[in-house]
Amino acid sequence: MPTEASTQIRSDDLAQIVQAVFETTMNLEAFEAQSPRLPLRERLVASVELKGGWNGEVLVECGAPQACGFAGHFLGTATPACADSVVLDVLGELANVIGGNLKSMLARGIQLSLPSVAAARPDGPRVGAAEFATTLAFRCKEGPFWVTVLAGM
Repeated sequence: MPTEASTQIRSDDLAQIVQAVFETTMNLEAFEAQSPRLPLRERLVASVELKGGWNGEVLVECGAPQACGFAGHFLGTATPACADSVVLDVLGELANVIGGNLKSMLARGIQLSLPSVAAARPDGPRVGAAEFATTLAFRCKEGPFWVTVLAGM
């Protein structure tokens, strides 16, 4: 990872952050993968915005079963049966922690929004408005998930 703050995010830095977050918060190994996105009706998206010397958004997308599995690992409990408010909160917290780690790499003075979680947008992430967009696919024992960083929002 870069040692000084910048406005650049490299894919390998993002992959390292995601892998470290999954390992430390849930004791799950996450590997980069070539996973096609799930049909829209099956995806949840958690997001956090970064505003200040660098503007952007971090999105974490997965299916409801993966979100339930993540919640079980995150909380150290049995896997919830459905994507309830606790599961959505955990997915939002994962986006928040990934965004916070990215924030520490970027220009000073960046503020992180509260996370939000919703069903996937029918038109996908707002990449048309972004100067920079990268999506990385990952796989862990709970299934596939995707992390997208949009800049210039």
